Amino acid sequence: MNFKNFLSVLLLFIPISIAGHFLNWSAPVIFITSCLAIIPLAAWMGTATEEIAVVMGPSLGGLLNATFGNATELIIAIVALNAGLVDVVKASLTGSIIGNLLLVMGLSMLLGGLRYKEQEFQPTVARVNASSMNLAVIALLLPTAVHYTSTGIDEATIQKLSVAVAFVLIAVYGLTLLFSMKTHTYLYDVGLAEMDPEDLADANLAPDGEHTVNLPLWIGVLLGCTLLVAAESELLVSSLEEATNALGLSALFTGVILVPIIGNAAEHATAVTVAMKNKMDLSVSVAVGSSLQIALFVAPVLVLTGWILGKPMDLDFNPFELVAVMVSVAIANSISSDGRSNWLEGTLLLAAYLVLGFAFYFHPVMPVLG
Repeated sequence: MNFKNFLSVLLLFIPISIAGHFLNWSAPVIFITSCLAIIPLAAWMGTATEEIAVVMGPSLGGLLNATFGNATELIIAIVALNAGLVDVVKASLTGSIIGNLLLVMGLSMLLGGLRYKEQEFQPTVARVNASSMNLAVIALLLPTAVHYTSTGIDEATIQKLSVAVAFVLIAVYGLTLLFSMKTHTYLYDVGLAEMDPEDLADANLAPDGEHTVNLPLWIGVLLGCTLLVAAESELLVSSLEEATNALGLSALFTGVILVPIIGNAAEHATAVTVAMKNKMDLSVSVAVGSSLQIALFVAPVLVLTGWILGKPMDLDFNPFELVAVMVSVAIANSISSDGRSNWLEGTLLLAAYLVLGFAFYFHPVMPVLG
């Protein structure tokens, strides 16, 4: 069974999870079935976004892809934020960055390296991405540092600082899009020029004008999937506390490890698949690009959303989460700086992810409600 057929089978969990909710099944069952239902919906959202982007042209299409690349995670996070699960939302943000840099890039380099002795990707792009990730780490670190180095600072002040930082990060994200899609496109085109149309399509980067797009159909698919993801996210979030307690998992582990894997499963599979076809440029672009989008766009959008909804969402993270992000960015930047990869480097990234995963699993339980 190939991955697309597997995704089709997972669609069966949509009615199962909804039925479980109305039939009052146990929280762990509802939690697991809603998680499995979200995976194929996320994949269809990505496909629909790409098809619409083809019609819109390179510039607007690229902007659409960049904006909706992590739509599933954003929807889950907004639902959790509205439910008051601020700690889970923060954990899912740091977990997404860690997962993309260590798990996805590690699997890509390992499996690609087992088939090809050494693989290459653009070192210039890797350095630009590394600088952007360093900025993101600084932005996430400073509000927490202010909190822990100040006496008597209140929550409202931290939130105001976070809102100010959020506007800066969104501005930087806009500039990175301008850099990659307008002023320095040649840096990014080098790696994509020799790729097969099938590989590009698998990674939501299909060339323009190659096929006819049924625009009303794909808009309908995108809207339908968005609504279903929102509904499944409600089921996931409503069963989260009881399910994690029953399964013996902490909210921290669930937010950092489980939620990001669920929201990005289809994208993760794409990065690994193209790496095994010796397309490391595209694989690294998917993995690192997703991390940057989380740090520079999704996180600040959630801060602003919390500000609007009156929820205490800010950039004051658990210090242990920040340590994990800093370690992940450091090792990912170190390994990708030379523009070459092999199976051992992939193993090192996966080992770092496993060590962090064990640390989060054994970390003392934190409260679910923010």
